[in-house]
Amino acid sequence: MSDRARSFFLVGAASFLAASLATPRSYAADPQPYGLSIQSSDDSSLDSALRDSSQLQTLQQRAPAGPFALISRAKDDVPRLETALRSFGYYDGHVTIRIDGRSLDDADLVETLQAYPAEETIAIDVAVQLGQQYHLGRVAITGDCPPEVAQKLAIVSGQPAVAADVLAARSQLLAALQEDGYALAAVESPVALLDDNEKSLDITFKVEAGRRLTIGVITIEGTRDVSDAFVRRRLSVHTGQLYQPSQIEAARMDLASLGVFSGVAVRTVPQADANGQIPLVFDVQERPKHVVGLTAAYSTDLGGTPKVTWSDRNLFGEAEQLNLGAAATGLGGGATRGLGYNFTGQFIKPDFLVRDQSLQFDAGVLKQNLQAYDQDAITAGASLHRKVTDEWTAGIGLSTEIEKILQEGVTRQYEMVGVPLTAAFDDTGTTNPLLDPTHGMRTTLSFTPFESFGHTDATFVTLQASGSVYIDLARFGISRDGRSVLALRGLAGSVQGATQFQLPPDQRFYGGGSGTVRGFRYQTVGPLFADGKPIGGTSIDAGTIELRQRLFDDFGLAAFIDAGQVGDTSVPFRGAMRVGAGGGPRYYTSIGTVRMDVAVPVKRPPGGDGFELYIGLGQSF
Repeated sequence: MSDRARSFFLVGAASFLAASLATPRSYAADPQPYGLSIQSSDDSSLDSALRDSSQLQTLQQRAPAGPFALISRAKDDVPRLETALRSFGYYDGHVTIRIDGRSLDDADLVETLQAYPAEETIAIDVAVQLGQQYHLGRVAITGDCPPEVAQKLAIVSGQPAVAADVLAARSQLLAALQEDGYALAAVESPVALLDDNEKSLDITFKVEAGRRLTIGVITIEGTRDVSDAFVRRRLSVHTGQLYQPSQIEAARMDLASLGVFSGVAVRTVPQADANGQIPLVFDVQERPKHVVGLTAAYSTDLGGTPKVTWSDRNLFGEAEQLNLGAAATGLGGGATRGLGYNFTGQFIKPDFLVRDQSLQFDAGVLKQNLQAYDQDAITAGASLHRKVTDEWTAGIGLSTEIEKILQEGVTRQYEMVGVPLTAAFDDTGTTNPLLDPTHGMRTTLSFTPFESFGHTDATFVTLQASGSVYIDLARFGISRDGRSVLALRGLAGSVQGATQFQLPPDQRFYGGGSGTVRGFRYQTVGPLFADGKPIGGTSIDAGTIELRQRLFDDFGLAAFIDAGQVGDTSVPFRGAMRVGAGGGPRYYTSIGTVRMDVAVPVKRPPGGDGFELYIGLGQSF
């Protein structure tokens, strides 16, 4: 067995990365510019490791070198690059570096470099001979590792002897032990034995699993206004439960999601007690109880919309939320005919009756003057929402509305009662609506029976399905994670049981604007009266393709195509199709993305606008 075999992972996987940070010896001489060519190995990961470990590569621009230092730098690169080869299993690999076509041992190389004009670039070529790649031979675990955990080892005999894979297998084995309750387990660095004849590497992991442990006494520290009893009821881990890091982390994240804590951390005692239990300490930091928010949006169709909100995050000590909002509407805009307002109030009681079930009350007073209609309304409702799984949430509610609507010179009074049934799916991993999702899907389904009284009595059901999909193009190797995202949006809706004019105008479907088809004025996609004002319809469908490209650290661009239609029958995909296209810059801030979009209709309708401008906080979907 060769001496190269022992502890090669500590040397082979780590040293070539650390070596790239080393500073070469320097000599007093004029810097000599050079061009570097490293032969490709046809393995992108290995090529990246070679570039990262090469001083010639990493110091080329930031540390110019004279002839003596340049030769020294090249000589130092040979063992660094060969270490990178070994870390990928190429133990017979060799690296040859030539400067201006000459060997590094050429006695005349220094004089040759000194004779070069200072502005002329010297060629440095790195040739890589891989040799045969070694594979893993015997893979063994010694010590007291439980058999069921040993079966989870992530490497097997016969696979390429890549150092990173073996080191990762050690970490995964330790994580598997801890997840099975062996909280104080230890896995030593792997011992590697090289067999040059077989071109293989034998790997041995030494494991000390220790005792299987459970969770001991749980202490909560840092609560002030939040009820300690509420936090304990909310905890998803309990004394006597098997010690599992994933479950403890899930409990930590769940507490953080309540909205009343700015930070949640978990500490464990580094040793078990006589009963085989490890105590846990949850450290929490409460957020300020009250918060005031100011937001604003602008679009050429709806004008300016400034809004102020006030919230109490912990009204009665158990994370109850009271949210009050006031917004002005109709500050300019081609789809509005005057000023309006929207006052809202909301109360949310989490963990109502059972865990992961919330009770919500909503109320509002609304006045808006749109081209489609003028509306004065009072709304109220109550709903129950339950988290069914990590991704699915279901809800049922009761809503009421009393409103007066002026349309086409006729004022009518309506009273409505609805029973909304909803289901929502979200696996994007993004809970803050102002943060941009980069992967996953969101879907919302609603089924709402209504009874309308007033001008005409009507019983009808509104069906609606909407969803968005986010595809990170990094998965196709096109860009880095989160830099290029393809966002898709779809919407379909239908009203059953009532005709177009039996419905209150605000219960009809309208298209156009940032929520459906950008480039068309709000509510102008769909049937129109003879005077060109929107009627609204009983079906809708719309779709969007949007590319979001991040530039630099804080800026980005987006380009999109929207299409949609509104019909006067209950079947979607009927009506005049409208298409809009556009794009605009993005500025990424700590509180969300500032968005500005300009959109134009692909085919401008008679009397329509030539373009629409949208400015707001957060992506359009």
